[in-house]
Amino acid sequence: MRLVLGRRPGPDAGQRAVQRVGLAPRLFLTNLLVIVAGAGTLLAVALLFAPALFHEHLRRAHLPQLSAEIRDHVDAAFDRSLIVSLAIAVAAATLTAAAVSWLVARRLVEPVHQVVQVAQRLADGHYETVTPEPQLGPEFASLTRSMNLLSRRLATTEAQRRRLTADLAHQLRTPVAAVAATVEALIDGVLDPDPATLGTLADQAGRLHRLIADLEKVSRAEERRLVLDPAPQPLAPVVQRCLAAVRDRYRAKDVDLALSADPATPVVRIDADRIGEVMANLLDNALRHTPPGGSVTLALGPGPSGGPPSAELAVHDTGEGFAPDQGPLLFHRFHRGRDAEPGTGSGLGLTIAAAIAEAHAGTLHARSDGSGRGATFTLSLPAAPTGGGPGPPRRL
Repeated sequence: MRLVLGRRPGPDAGQRAVQRVGLAPRLFLTNLLVIVAGAGTLLAVALLFAPALFHEHLRRAHLPQLSAEIRDHVDAAFDRSLIVSLAIAVAAATLTAAAVSWLVARRLVEPVHQVVQVAQRLADGHYETVTPEPQLGPEFASLTRSMNLLSRRLATTEAQRRRLTADLAHQLRTPVAAVAATVEALIDGVLDPDPATLGTLADQAGRLHRLIADLEKVSRAEERRLVLDPAPQPLAPVVQRCLAAVRDRYRAKDVDLALSADPATPVVRIDADRIGEVMANLLDNALRHTPPGGSVTLALGPGPSGGPPSAELAVHDTGEGFAPDQGPLLFHRFHRGRDAEPGTGSGLGLTIAAAIAEAHAGTLHARSDGSGRGATFTLSLPAAPTGGGPGPPRRL
């Protein structure tokens, strides 16, 4: 005897079958079930209470005494007319409601299908796809707005990725080519492995190392993966420590460095080390673009009145400046709008500074009246709430 073993449906076979049913049939069947339940309830209640109410009306009408035969005939006629009327009414209502339910279900399913198609196009890389407004209420409007926002953000992310790839290739090309040329010259015997040649290789390797470290820091800051240890504290001591660290370099270049601090500056909730990085980048940038004999002035005070309490630090230099419309571009990766020559930096210092400021819920802006008229970088940080403790380290 041979046994033929077939695959038996598992306990969830029915569930899988139900999941294969589309949304429109589900909505239609649900509405149809409600209609049938309502019609059955109506019929049961009518048959239960209608005869008693009919006899009560006959009694109140003070009609002559009816014989049993006539009473049975009246009851039968009433029951028959009631059932026929209810059956016709329920059938007509069921058909009408079923037709309306089907149309509504199809109308509701159409925007869902559109969202699915848009999601598939986004998955295929077509980030310019826009979800049309279905005009079906605030819920669907919110869904379409969210999909369109996702599309715009994906398009922005893709543009940034392409720009970053191109900029990174451009930045890496020079040091890698220099290292390759030096190594090739060493192999061919054109150059001797003397301290000068090895120093050149070390400089280029150090440049690559700094570039990679800066890229990692920018990515962590922009993706809000910086580990901060914020605590309420005045901003003036942080600024003064940064000034002390760079004062010798300013003296060596004959650039004057001054600070004016308003005692009314509110306390801010910051990670002092991270804000120190912002200050170091701003001071390095100001020194790089200020000629000997120039000056860099720092002004620390409360933010503008009329808004939330904040502290502002303005770093103004008398350097080369930039075009007024170039301010926002200075914080883009590898932008060198004020670099006088290649190799003066990785082009990421201001990007890192802006990302750290945003991680503290602050802002960093750049302004200049034009070339040769200096520049002002303004760091704004919200005031710390009163009574707040240092708190545990957190990722922002």
